[in-house]
Amino acid sequence: MSTPYTATPLKAPQVAPDNTEFWEAARAGRLLVKHCQSCGKPHWYPRTLCPFCMGETEWKQASGRGTIYSFSVTRRAGPTPFCIAYVTLEEGVTMMTNIVDCDLDTVRIGQEVKLVFTPTDDGPPVPTFTPVSAG
Repeated sequence: MSTPYTATPLKAPQVAPDNTEFWEAARAGRLLVKHCQSCGKPHWYPRTLCPFCMGETEWKQASGRGTIYSFSVTRRAGPTPFCIAYVTLEEGVTMMTNIVDCDLDTVRIGQEVKLVFTPTDDGPPVPTFTPVSAG
C-alpha cells in the first residue's frame, strides 16, 4: 500500500551564535555547508574547526542536490509515517534529513533528491529533501 507523505511542521531547531548564519540562510531558502579555509574540504556536521586539518571554517552555499545514501521509513511511531535518510550532497558531505512530499513506498537508495525547506512550529525552516521526480 502506498503512503503519500507531506511534511508537517517540525519542532523548531535551537538557534545559537555559532549556527545563526545557517538558520538565517534557511529562512531565505538557502542551504549552507561549512568549508575549511585551509584545505578547502567541506564537512557536515558544521564545526568551527575543520575535522580534517583543524583549520578555520566558513559557510558556503550548497547546491541543494544529492542522492539518498540510506533511509528508513517509520510507520508505527505516531499517526504520520515518515522517512529519515542520509543524503549525500553534490558537495560530497552526507547529512541526516527527512525525505518529504512523495510516496514513501517509492524511496530508494541512490535516488536523486533536491532540497525543500519544511516549516517548523515556531522557528526557521528545516532542510529536507524530495525525490527529483516528485516535482
